[in-house]
Parts: sequence; structure tokens; C-alpha cells
Amino acid sequence: MMRAEVTLSILFGLIAAGIYLFSPASGLADESTLSEKTGDNRMTSTTAERVVLAGGCFWGMEELLRKIPGVIQTRVGYAGGGSANPRYEEVKTGATGHAESVEILYDPKVLSFADLLAEFFLMHDPTTVNRQGNDVGSQYRSAIFYTTEAQREVAEAAKARVQKSGQWSKPVVTEVVAAGDFTLAEDYHQDYLQKHPSGYTCHFMREAVPGYSDAFSELLGK
Repeated sequence: MMRAEVTLSILFGLIAAGIYLFSPASGLADESTLSEKTGDNRMTSTTAERVVLAGGCFWGMEELLRKIPGVIQTRVGYAGGGSANPRYEEVKTGATGHAESVEILYDPKVLSFADLLAEFFLMHDPTTVNRQGNDVGSQYRSAIFYTTEAQREVAEAAKARVQKSGQWSKPVVTEVVAAGDFTLAEDYHQDYLQKHPSGYTCHFMREAVPGYSDAFSELLGK
């Protein structure tokens, strides 16, 4: 009986820890102990870094970001506003200050932050203020919500290099701001285009102009 009680105690303790680590309120799992899903849904340990990117409707953004080698996990939600625990019905009005965003965990040994941003600046138009395609409002703005000082430095440098590369003819207006609270979006928004392959998206990968990759050469590995 004593052994059974101890076993149950350990089991419930592990369950409680799992609920905390993976609950919406706590965000994604701790970066230093993140596990990567494999084909059979088991997890393998890895070290990861976290960033939150915004560039229009999060359905299309997430679908493109998930395909980048080195991206471990993505979740869509709301970031950059002043209100706590916003919901979609509030965010879509544009009055909360929150942007539709994608929280990303990536393996820096496989994908550098600079390379991730090089993809980011091709999958959306970073020159339109509070707009992406036909979606208009501050919730559709372009933004990089960095989580470390090193990310901030790379983001600022990448933004400047994209501007000089000639990829976009208009000024790049992407915000580079510290990540605050990230609120997980409703379940039906998660993996939306995986569930609805013909669903709405205004995102696609642009062809890079000659010299675009060279613009990031000094940032490689960062």
C-alpha cells in the first residue's frame, strides 16, 4: 500500500508539472529544455530560442514559418497591446493594440535568427503600415517582438539591410520592440491552414532580388 501511495504521488506531481509547462498561461515550454516533436509524436530534447513575429493574418504566417528547417514549434496568438488576455473578437476591432502574431521556437544550431528574419521579410510586405494585403488595421502590422538583447541587435541590423537590398521599393516599417505578454489565440486559429488547406491566406514567399542573401552575410550565425 505504501509503494502504491508513493507511486501515485509521483505520478500526480509529474502531471501537475506538465500542465504548468504547457498551459496557455505559461507560454511554450522552457527554452532550455524544449522538446522537439518527431514523426511518431515523441519528443527529443534540444536547446531552443523564442521570438514572436507579426506580419498580417497569423494563419498564413504560421503555415510558412512552420516549414522552415530549424523551426521547432509555432503557436498563434496576440502580442504588443496593452490589454490583458485579449480575445479575437476584441483584437479584430484594432482597438486593443495587439497584433496577430506567431510565437516561434527554433533551434539556433540549425537556423540562425538572421536566417529566420531573412525568410520573414520575404513572406510578407514589411512596407505597409497597419496592413497586409486586404487586411487593414493595427492588428495586421509588421513587428518583431524580440526576447533577448542579441535578437534586438540582429533585428535592427536585418531591417536596415533589407531596406538597402532593394527587395522593397518603399521604406520598411517593421517595428522592433521587446516582447511582452503573449496570449494564446483560440483553438480554432491554431494550425488553421493545416486543418483547412484551402483556407484564406495573403502570404507567399517572394523571390529574392539579386544580392538579398548577401545583405545578411555579415549576420550569418547570429
